[in-house]
Amino acid sequence: MKIKNFDSLSVSPTRHKALLIAEAGLEAIDTTEAIITNVKVRGDNLNIVGRKYSLNQIGRVFVVGVGKCALEAGVALEKILGDHLHGGIIIDVKNGGYLKKLKYFKGTHPLTSEDNVKATREIVNLLNKLNEDDFLIFVISGGGSALLSYPEDFSYKEEVEVFKSLTKAGATIQELNTVRKHMSLARGGFLAKYAYPIQSVGLIFSDVTGDDMGFIASGPTVKDDTTIDAAAAILAKYDIFDTCNIENCGLIETPKENKFFEKINNVVVVSNAIALRAMEKKAKELGLESEIYHDMKGEAGEVGLKIVADLQKSSSKKVLLYGGETTVIIKGNGRGGRNLHLAAAALQKIKSKEIIISLASDGRDNGDFAGAICDIITKDAVKKKDLNISQFLKNNDTYPLFEKVGNYIFTGDTGSNVSDLVIAIKV
Repeated sequence: MKIKNFDSLSVSPTRHKALLIAEAGLEAIDTTEAIITNVKVRGDNLNIVGRKYSLNQIGRVFVVGVGKCALEAGVALEKILGDHLHGGIIIDVKNGGYLKKLKYFKGTHPLTSEDNVKATREIVNLLNKLNEDDFLIFVISGGGSALLSYPEDFSYKEEVEVFKSLTKAGATIQELNTVRKHMSLARGGFLAKYAYPIQSVGLIFSDVTGDDMGFIASGPTVKDDTTIDAAAAILAKYDIFDTCNIENCGLIETPKENKFFEKINNVVVVSNAIALRAMEKKAKELGLESEIYHDMKGEAGEVGLKIVADLQKSSSKKVLLYGGETTVIIKGNGRGGRNLHLAAAALQKIKSKEIIISLASDGRDNGDFAGAICDIITKDAVKKKDLNISQFLKNNDTYPLFEKVGNYIFTGDTGSNVSDLVIAIKV
């Protein structure tokens, strides 16, 4: 089971159904299974997402993986490619140590670091040394933006401060990644530029609503449609220019020449939509009618209240399924992420025969909880302990709230990352 505390949480029929639906969503986006499904060696052919590449006509095969799915993908690719794999580099946020041919670097997230810069430099050096007849498989997944830190002529610390300011102000993932694409020589198509002219495939694990590959991990293998002026406008919108210690906050332009992207085939292999379809299928098996909402966004607390309102307007035996990513405007100094915040806000209005689960698909909602369950059981536990929900929300301190009542979801690092999932059921 992906949800490690499934049994302890499953204390009512409604909870059991909701947890089964959540589990189905997490299982459907398993990184190892996605790699096994989409990459196969058949005789002298390498089959990747329906395309055949003759192993007799290509040179050495390399893998470069970045993000929260990269380590699991690297392990799977080593097994599948076997002796055909020459080498490569993986950057992830988890403890490694068990890759054989791929060099592993553990980076930091969500804030970048000197470790990330060093690891990114290794990737750039590798790409620049490849031969024209080599073949390259990229694995790009959420978390890659922070990991691919390669500033032009300033310290990574400048980017950290810009990121903190944007996050605190409640900037969207599109705004964040527009800026980040223009603060690193490894995002916004730069990896494709370094790899050119060798033939390559980009296996994209999407954590962005709509699966816009230009914003997934800040699009390191995709031609960037944004501009330095667009990034500057975002910094101006949130009054961040004045906080920078370097000219123009270190913004740079991304590669725009079409030739750099002619030899790479980028394909989304896992997405939020896949998880939602799997949850819809499971809900149907459980006798529930589903409605799917693909574009969940907005301030987490407001979204939580809206989901409750939508749930209370719906008919019985109905499940509302949401995928996307909310934001939290940080006003306090507590602990907790957007899923815990959403669940806590919804908890204020939840009624009997209703349940909401909100969780991060990577298993870490700005801490070691994936998310939380919001229902009358949780609400009664909060009341029994005389806890003030609004105060926890005000202080952005929702982690301790659910820690005290025990109704958090724990998965550990799932090795997957398709942003957030919400299940709302009315029985």
